[in-house]
Amino acid sequence: MSDDPSAAKKSTEGPKAHVCEHPGRKQWGGFGFAIGKGPSNWFCFEHRPAVWSPSKQA
Repeated sequence: MSDDPSAAKKSTEGPKAHVCEHPGRKQWGGFGFAIGKGPSNWFCFEHRPAVWSPSKQA
């Protein structure tokens, strides 16, 4: 614990649980991807993209 009053405080919300975005899945999505500053897309191991390179998609 810091005596500095400007020190960051810990969140009491806990970690966020991301669910796989594949239709019909409720499994934890541990693989998150985003393009630029856009929203992240989360997938489980089974449904994660094999290649994720937005700069090569055209």
